[in-house]
Amino acid sequence: MADKDGAVAQKPGKDGAVAGTPGKDGAVAGKSVKDGAVAEKTGSGGAVAEKLDAVTAGGAGMRHIAGLTTKEAEGITSVEPADDGWLVNVEVIEDRRIPSSGDILAVYQAQIDQEGRLLSYRRVRRYRRSNADSGEAF
Repeated sequence: MADKDGAVAQKPGKDGAVAGTPGKDGAVAGKSVKDGAVAEKTGSGGAVAEKLDAVTAGGAGMRHIAGLTTKEAEGITSVEPADDGWLVNVEVIEDRRIPSSGDILAVYQAQIDQEGRLLSYRRVRRYRRSNADSGEAF
């Protein structure tokens, strides 16, 4: 069914993609959802801008931190919306020890934009696994 601009609304296909047809201005309007990110197609060039949800932003932050530090990511400790994106805290193992209670862990904070690109990162805490809750950092 066409709207007043001539664009056609369609139901998503098996892969979640939604196709649209050009309106009077030549722009294609449509949305698709994949892995929690919403892709919106706008303009005559068909440019795609993906807006992330918290789950997808957390995964992007963890991949960026693991790639930059070359350390094993232990997990995501927090994800929160920021001005133009997300702040993601990721716990990594900086140095493995035997026994594992002696491992040196660190929390890194990544600032991610709405498209999942890394804007900045920093280490915010470093501690021994056995002292994780005591607040002792070094």
